[in-house]
Amino acid sequence: MGQKWIIDVLADLKTFAEGNDLPVLASKLDEVSRVAEAEIEVLAQVTSVKMQGDQSGTRRFFNQAGTSRRIG
Repeated sequence: MGQKWIIDVLADLKTFAEGNDLPVLASKLDEVSRVAEAEIEVLAQVTSVKMQGDQSGTRRFFNQAGTSRRIG
């Protein structure tokens, strides 16, 4: 997925913070990295759902198993 590069950037920033006597920043970057990983996982799940519309203006959402539900 295209967002995973941010995890590497955060790791580099954390390494810099640790090497330059910035322990609070390093700790916060560790926390931010966990948040980023969680959000990327959620985004991956959401984008795996296909959306398909019909003429009535409602939307039908299909999950990976092929089951659907109508919205609208």
